[in-house]
Amino acid sequence: MKSLPRLRYKLDRVLSVLCVSLVSLGHALASDLPPPLTDADFIAVDPAKAKIGQLLFYDKILSGNRNISCGTCHHHDLGSADGLSLGIGEGGSGIGPDRTAGTGAQQIRKRIPRNAPGLWNLGHKSVSVLFHDGRLSVSDLYGNGFNSPAEEWLPEGLDHILAAQALFPLTAQFEMAGNPRENEIAGAVHDRIDAAWPILAKRVRVIPQYGAMFVQAFDGVETSEDVTIVHIANAIGAFIALEWRNHDSPLDAYLAGEELRLAPDAQRGMALFYGAAQCSSCHSGPLFSDQKFHALALPAFGPGRTRRFDPMVRDVGRMGESDALEDAYRFRTPPLRNVALTAPYGHNGAFPTLDAIIRHHANPLASLDNWTPDQARLPVAPWLEAIDFVVQSDRREMARHRAALDIGPVDLGDRDVDDLVAFLNALTGATAKDRPLGRPETVPSGLSVD
Repeated sequence: MKSLPRLRYKLDRVLSVLCVSLVSLGHALASDLPPPLTDADFIAVDPAKAKIGQLLFYDKILSGNRNISCGTCHHHDLGSADGLSLGIGEGGSGIGPDRTAGTGAQQIRKRIPRNAPGLWNLGHKSVSVLFHDGRLSVSDLYGNGFNSPAEEWLPEGLDHILAAQALFPLTAQFEMAGNPRENEIAGAVHDRIDAAWPILAKRVRVIPQYGAMFVQAFDGVETSEDVTIVHIANAIGAFIALEWRNHDSPLDAYLAGEELRLAPDAQRGMALFYGAAQCSSCHSGPLFSDQKFHALALPAFGPGRTRRFDPMVRDVGRMGESDALEDAYRFRTPPLRNVALTAPYGHNGAFPTLDAIIRHHANPLASLDNWTPDQARLPVAPWLEAIDFVVQSDRREMARHRAALDIGPVDLGDRDVDDLVAFLNALTGATAKDRPLGRPETVPSGLSVD
């Protein structure tokens, strides 16, 4: 009986230490958690311009061969992405996992070298860099507001980075432009990147419905003849900013003080995310991205985003834009809001599930060694199979790729991974699948809508 007071004393000490630890963790989380998002955190959008952008987003009139739209690879049914590791651009048919790679003369010549990213909350005022390699950023370098592949030929007057971004898929050969000699757009791009944009603008403005809408929505557009590619880009940018704005997830409710809205497993995952798992070292801020570039040793496959002088199929990531060796194999940290809706994951979609990509982060090199090609979601294209995984046979390239690694192993058990998955699912908005405008049934060009 004499031992009972001593035992009680020890239990009290343990509970006291545990309480102090939990309080300390709570303070740490409170300092790291982002503030609740509000609509004031996003760029202002004119609904009339966004409506034009919605139609253009799904109108194939903006592609060289009139056979693909922005919405084909960023579809409402697929959470603003396409559900594939590497997409099928112009020449393909269908959407998402059911998209086929074409037949005969129309079959694709190359897969899109990188995963189609989700578009969620890119209208946030903090967004200053886009694309996996950051090849578009807010900058005064060329006097037009942006550092981009178009350099000084990017037109002035673009409202924001989303408007600038909208211009580049239109000029990409394997995304929307098509191959040289197939159409006037591809031919113009072959001369110089900005040569195609006036042609596309004319395609749009001669359609009476579009012309009337632009006159109504844009100051300075007195007649349809005044419509330029800048107006088109600003409309598409407005649509993306409005349509994919979403911040009503369980986490948002938690940030607003409704603790019960975040399930216990998600709360444990949040503690790991901001603690031992070290996720927030890169996935920080209101969108869960530091907008910087990191090397994760993700499995390499696909055609790569090669430069003219690359001796083999490969993708060197940020280095391809900066020409800095220290940027080799680094890619932009993706935002995580609504991430559960945009599988597969990684700059090339190497991992099909949140569980798999978390486990890769926890032990990158072991995951790399155990990765198998069947994890990649690649539509069947037998004529491309010879190069789909050929990069993995280049021992020197794989050694360089493996050596460039910015994250180290973290000890996570199965329950830890499950809790992190629960937290990431808690970033899904309650109205994420109920968008303001949605997919139009028809578009003014009369072309089919995917």
